[in-house]
Amino acid sequence: MSTALSHRRPPGQRAVPLLALGALVASSLVLAAPPAQAAETLLSQGRPATASSQEGAGYAPSAAVDGNLTGTRWASQWSDPQWFQVDLGQRSDLSRVVLTWEGAYGKGYQIQASDDGTDWRTLRTVTGGDGGTDEITVSGSGRYVRMLGTERSGGYGYSLWEFQVYGSTDGTPPVQGAVKVTGSPGDWRLTVGGQPYTVKGLTWGPAIADAPKYMPDVKSMGVNTIRTWGTDGGTKPLLDSAAAHGIKVVNGFWLQPGGGPGSGGCVNYVTDTTYKNNMLTEFAKWVETYRSHPATLMWNVGNESVLGLQNCYSGAELEAQRNAYTGFVNDVAKRIHSIDPDHPVTSTDAWTGAWPYYKRNAPDLDLYSMNSYGDICGVQEDWEKGGYTKPYIITEGGPAGEWEVPDDANGVPDEPTDVQKAEGYSHAWDCVTGHRGVALGATLFHYGVEHDFGGIWFNLVPDGLKRLSYYSVKRAYTGTAGTDNTPPVISDMTVSPASSAPAGGEFTVRADVRDPDGDAITYKIFLSGNYANGDKRLVEAKWRSTGNGTFAVTAPEKLGVWKVYIQAEDGRGNAGIETKSVKVVAPPVTGTNVALNKPTTASSFQPSYGDCPCEPAKATDGRSDTRWASDWSDPQWIQVDLGSATPIRQLQLVWDPAYAKSYDVQVSDNGTSWRTVHTTTAGNGDIDTIDVAATARHVRLHLTARGTGWGYSLHEFGVYS
Repeated sequence: MSTALSHRRPPGQRAVPLLALGALVASSLVLAAPPAQAAETLLSQGRPATASSQEGAGYAPSAAVDGNLTGTRWASQWSDPQWFQVDLGQRSDLSRVVLTWEGAYGKGYQIQASDDGTDWRTLRTVTGGDGGTDEITVSGSGRYVRMLGTERSGGYGYSLWEFQVYGSTDGTPPVQGAVKVTGSPGDWRLTVGGQPYTVKGLTWGPAIADAPKYMPDVKSMGVNTIRTWGTDGGTKPLLDSAAAHGIKVVNGFWLQPGGGPGSGGCVNYVTDTTYKNNMLTEFAKWVETYRSHPATLMWNVGNESVLGLQNCYSGAELEAQRNAYTGFVNDVAKRIHSIDPDHPVTSTDAWTGAWPYYKRNAPDLDLYSMNSYGDICGVQEDWEKGGYTKPYIITEGGPAGEWEVPDDANGVPDEPTDVQKAEGYSHAWDCVTGHRGVALGATLFHYGVEHDFGGIWFNLVPDGLKRLSYYSVKRAYTGTAGTDNTPPVISDMTVSPASSAPAGGEFTVRADVRDPDGDAITYKIFLSGNYANGDKRLVEAKWRSTGNGTFAVTAPEKLGVWKVYIQAEDGRGNAGIETKSVKVVAPPVTGTNVALNKPTTASSFQPSYGDCPCEPAKATDGRSDTRWASDWSDPQWIQVDLGSATPIRQLQLVWDPAYAKSYDVQVSDNGTSWRTVHTTTAGNGDIDTIDVAATARHVRLHLTARGTGWGYSLHEFGVYS
């Protein structure tokens, strides 16, 4: 799944869908080494080392981490700047760095740390160094530690007999070894290296390049596992970052038609041997590549495809395809096991009705996986009724989704509140842990940072801001949120008028907002056009505070149902976000619409495209859900016969997205001779309300320049007297 909220469920089955410490001026750093504390360990010896340069073949970077203090050394070229770095293999808490210089030493340099080898934090800055042995106390953490030389002591380069980094690993060392599903029916367990392992996970949303930025936060939540949907050549940096923080990865493989990103397309699993052979080859390549990676926990083949096949087939053919698909999943499982016997294979769906197909056709799966939200406890019930002989994990879970909630008064899904969402995550984890010996854990949805329609519904950290749901998951996995500062809580949000906000006018939003920690609150108001025009982005609204948690918000000009969001931030990285719908309607026009249901003609109309036929009369029928649409060319016209000479004082044009950029409003007494009463060359669509002072029988729009590549399209052509 993705935050696009793409699920649709069949009836009758469970839908389961640094710190920079400042400059240290050191005239001499030749210090007697104090005894290391008990928890301190030499982390750098024998680890991979690299450098900006080396003086020759005999002075490789590895020579400075080989433990030989007087016999081997690294030496750089004779210029500034230069650097030397060591990869500790995983993120570690750092306490000391000891540099044993040869005669060519660094007079000025920085000790830096990084989680990814790219973004560096300066832990200490040294000026006035005088060689010998520099023992430097540091405070910080990282996987990579670097000496960045900025000033040499003489004409030579930089040369180190040894570069030693001391500290401790970040938390308990990651458990390594073969991953197995062990035990017997009703008493299964997942083990890693022979040790019990409960999946306490999240689905992964940020860009792989940002893994070093977010992985420490994921680790702090008590998470030991992340789930991905696709595995390829770009996956390694994510695996590396996860391993550096002691986190395992459920490596996913896409199969069509899946759910969420990358899903598209309908494959014929009965006949398309080329697709199946290509996928077998592709998956085998990446299993071979990553089977020995310390982050790999298991392989997950496909996502929601048994359910998704209903979008491609029906009847007997659908049954044949579902059987063929799950049979192919079994072929993939056998191939993976032949390459990698040390990691289990699973397959995810979002419908417990998929499990009979897996039971019948995929005996080589080690366990099942299920995406489930509002009805997650029903997974246990269905598992027990089905008599299944495999354990399972929940690969997506959380609060009720768009497809599971009732519609509000405006006919769109009524999104749960922040408080309800937080409770949804707690409930989900209780359902998982309540199915003892069968449910082996979960990767809840979703550690995502998108600040859009779906991101607000599900993401724990949209735009990097922590929600109530974030702390709910943290409590579930660690047993406590400790002394964390938590987000503002929003309640009793209302919108008025909720079903008749005038386009371009103001409507009122009100809510009660409190911060549990007494922090000062700042507000933002956003709008989403997801239900109005399919745009899932959140755009900041034009709004003003009117006091006491009340805001005057300017409505969009586009008609339809919009979502309005209050975002309350506490200045400490937390946010409460609440949302309601608002229906935007055409601004009221006083007087009588004299064009209503009057004879209407046009230069052309679309007879059969999309929702058409779109005859001219549909622009004067008084309905916002019908439209006139012209051919895709310039110029075009539409005109209405009012029946007799009629005083006209205002027009209201309600455009479909295919609008006019330039047009004339013309009137006529006989339908032949026209006079222009209004001209614009800056039309922007949505709604145009035009003042006119004329008396005429006929009113015409002469349309001369389209605003899009389509034709012209009007929902309403209102003429008011």
